[in-house]
Amino acid sequence: MDNSSTSHQRQQVTILGATGTIGLQTLDVIAQHPDRFEVFAITANSNVKGLLPLCQQYSPKFAVMLQEKACEELSLQLKAIGSSTLVLCGGDALNHVSSHEDVDVVMAAIVGAAGLHPAMAAAKAGKRILLANKETLVMAGDLFMQAVVEGGATLLPIDSEHNAIFQVMPRHQSHADNYTFDHLGIRRILLTASGGPFRNSTMDELKAVTLDQALQHPNWVMGPKITIDSATMMNKGLEIIEARWLFNAQASQIEVVVHPQSVIHSMVEYIDGSVLAQLGNPDMRTPIAYGLGFPDRLSSGVGTLDLIKTARLDFCAPDMTRFPCLRLAYEALNAGGTAPAILNAANEVAVASFLNEKISFMAIPAIIEQVLSSSNIEAVTSIQQLEMVDAQARQLAAKITSTIQLSASLNTVQ
Repeated sequence: MDNSSTSHQRQQVTILGATGTIGLQTLDVIAQHPDRFEVFAITANSNVKGLLPLCQQYSPKFAVMLQEKACEELSLQLKAIGSSTLVLCGGDALNHVSSHEDVDVVMAAIVGAAGLHPAMAAAKAGKRILLANKETLVMAGDLFMQAVVEGGATLLPIDSEHNAIFQVMPRHQSHADNYTFDHLGIRRILLTASGGPFRNSTMDELKAVTLDQALQHPNWVMGPKITIDSATMMNKGLEIIEARWLFNAQASQIEVVVHPQSVIHSMVEYIDGSVLAQLGNPDMRTPIAYGLGFPDRLSSGVGTLDLIKTARLDFCAPDMTRFPCLRLAYEALNAGGTAPAILNAANEVAVASFLNEKISFMAIPAIIEQVLSSSNIEAVTSIQQLEMVDAQARQLAAKITSTIQLSASLNTVQ
């Protein structure tokens, strides 16, 4: 069989956010199955140093950079080594490689609101979407799920928690089915949370948290933004909102359980008392391989779970006083409309400020709460409306952040 025929039979994969943790792990799984998958396109914001060796190793048809200067630099470097990869630039190029007729699978792993448009493009084009971008569902859950149904797309969650729930739910409800938990015999979803590095910290200790401390997650290797979200438990808050849309669940049917070992990735409780759980080592290659191979199981490179060595599994309820981001997420979900988009925008601004060491750790939820309480909540009507709401919430969060910084500076001087 010639190479062109073999290539045609392989699944063509676009990886949005290829230089991030999820993107790199996706490429690792793909490399283990060269007979099944081929990299069609890889993308990054401005990380030329990270994307260049991936272009050399995987020879994608397209490489996309969001920033123009980075695009020019990557193009020059690829030409210098004789690469056939075409370099494209900007948001429209992201949409192009997400909806291209030759693409079968799109790994949506861009962190933040920037991942919304290419994920929507993939949905409208009927692609298999491996969704690792939380913000797409948090900002535009209803609109995105409509696009999935109308475009005939297949949506597979890649967050370890939602992937676990998907695996233990009845096999498998179509997104077009307007099912309820009553129809499926489900009582509730149990989202597990590691609790992050500060699950046992006192309020006084949380007020003194440093950036280095917050970036030390005990179980998972993730990017800086998601790591901080895990430390504040906003990561779990965003996952609650995601679960509402992915599984047609009500807020009251989604509960969070702190499970420090991160061995049980989530559970589903049924009305007969059965609780089904998905277990495994804390390694994102497991849900990635599940999404790539579904409905088949693929080897992922993840080691065997040693239950004897694990020895014990602990559980406790989350403390919403010490971790108010979790409470704020529930409040935004119950408020509905544009509230989750406002929550997400304020969180992104606050986390960026903390990563730049401009605000304290506990200022993050304070900023989010103030932005939510100062914003008008509206019914969602369009992506354009959500972008406007997102921009307004970011401006307000930035203003509040500046006020906090000024107050901190005055206190230091005094």
